[in-house]
Amino acid sequence: MGSLTLFGFWMIAMDENTIITQADVPVSDELEASAAEPSLEEQLASATARADENYNKLLLAMADFENYKKRSERHNRDIAEHKRRDLLKSLLPVIDNLERALSYEGTESGPLREGVSQTLKGFEALLASQGVKPLSVKGAPFDPAFAEAIATQPSTGGDGIVLEEAQKGYTIGDELLRPAKVVVSKSE
Repeated sequence: MGSLTLFGFWMIAMDENTIITQADVPVSDELEASAAEPSLEEQLASATARADENYNKLLLAMADFENYKKRSERHNRDIAEHKRRDLLKSLLPVIDNLERALSYEGTESGPLREGVSQTLKGFEALLASQGVKPLSVKGAPFDPAFAEAIATQPSTGGDGIVLEEAQKGYTIGDELLRPAKVVVSKSE
């Protein structure tokens, strides 16, 4: 009895008239079942592992999305606060002009002056409702965190005292919205 390989098939010659190929050899049922299909326990373990992996991926994706939402909300809140501060800051020159108009002492003091005064009060009430407060620095020691010195003036009252406010400063909450522009004393 001899064997040979033809086109990748293993052949056994039993006798001159009979040739048996690998495909003709019967395979036991046990070997065929184990090679072709995993057992139910193995299938269950594999499916459970895939389900656990997918569940963990879902949890990570949900956590990432929550973090994204919080980051977006914080970013939008910061932008809105910045725009609000810019708007309130843009109203301050209007208030300065209304105060200058009221400080002018001309011969007329009728309904126009009363209208300007009421307009100024309206703006001040609006700013107060948004947490904006004027700084009071006149007569206090000069603090560069809240005021800009635009001039110095000789004085006998001491060095570094705010003598005049050329422009009011404002805070919003605990933060500076606009520094005051002041004249500071300088000893002679």
